[in-house]
Amino acid sequence: MKLRTPRPKQMIPLFMLLMVMPLGACRVEQEETGSLPNVDVEVEPGNLPEYDIQGPDVNVGVTERTVTVPRVVVVQEEESVQVPYIDVDLPGADRIERTITPEIEVPSAGYDLTIQGIYAVNNELWVVSQLDEVDASAPAAAVRVSDRVVLNAPDMPVRHFIIGERPEGTFNEQYTFIDSREEISPELNAGRQLYDQATT
Repeated sequence: MKLRTPRPKQMIPLFMLLMVMPLGACRVEQEETGSLPNVDVEVEPGNLPEYDIQGPDVNVGVTERTVTVPRVVVVQEEESVQVPYIDVDLPGADRIERTITPEIEVPSAGYDLTIQGIYAVNNELWVVSQLDEVDASAPAAAVRVSDRVVLNAPDMPVRHFIIGERPEGTFNEQYTFIDSREEISPELNAGRQLYDQATT
């Protein structure tokens, strides 16, 4: 014996009603009659219309303009300047002429380096220089300051002592920085002074 489940006859019309109901909620009224524009295109059968499109004439090249470019340039030039000359005549010793030039890399052009004195100490030349900041408002730029003395003397090793604070940078590691001349004054006093900046 088969049991039949009666089909709900009300479900299909209700479903269709839910589908049709939103369509009836929208009302469209025509306010003005419309028409397509009349287009008169004359073409030969089988050919597309030809267009002559003319645009601007473009030439690509280069030109020069003066602009401001941020750049830090350290320029070293040769020029003739007056420098102290020291002639050391030591009997029985050969002499060579050379330029003693301490050179320090500093963070701006507001620094000055001056050789204060040169001493003969234990068969070495000790060069004592002073590094001063003379313009704290100078623009920041890595530059090098230097001073020079021409020395005609026996060939001896040179040691540089700089009075002042060591600026950052590996270039300055070849020099010994000291706070004051007093740190090495016993050795200087035991040696012989060959040059004194105060007397030139």
